[in-house]
Amino acid sequence: MVKLFSDFNGLEVFFLACAIIGGFFVILKLIMQFVGGDTDTDFGVDGEISIDPHHVDSDLGFRFLSMHGLSAFFMMFGLVGLAFYRQSQAGVIISMIGAVVAGMASVWVIGKLFQGAVNLQSSGTLKTADAVGSTGTVYLSIPEGGTGRVSLNFQNRLREFDATEKNGKELSTGTPVRVVKVNANILEVEIIK
Repeated sequence: MVKLFSDFNGLEVFFLACAIIGGFFVILKLIMQFVGGDTDTDFGVDGEISIDPHHVDSDLGFRFLSMHGLSAFFMMFGLVGLAFYRQSQAGVIISMIGAVVAGMASVWVIGKLFQGAVNLQSSGTLKTADAVGSTGTVYLSIPEGGTGRVSLNFQNRLREFDATEKNGKELSTGTPVRVVKVNANILEVEIIK
């Protein structure tokens, strides 16, 4: 093993060390995510370390100084710097510039991947207040001045809600209705003519 790296100078060893350390943490972070042991550790500018072991969320998973960002930067910095310096015979300055650009590009790509993951998230929470204007049918008849149930196609889901007729009239099962108002979790509906 010593023979393999015996012809490396100090800069090449530095690039190799960055690539190995960064690559180790990239692989470790990937494995930890698959087994569910991933916690978000961020190093704040003021030196604080915050760990949220209760809820790991992809919108919090990427910051410039996160484990993802730093490990990806150092891995690509080391690999590209070593490739420029050793394989392409580029000078020290060009190798360093190429390594920094590659590291920053990898941080940017990871940031965009996490941003895309955030956009894939959605809340399954239905807000009853958004039901105004939705149409459906009476599921359980609404007695005069009382409460029955209506079935609505609401936010691409077939849902049942407690409902009253807005003027207090009786509505029989199967009557087409439109939601005109929401009081707490009880809908006020009117007949669709």
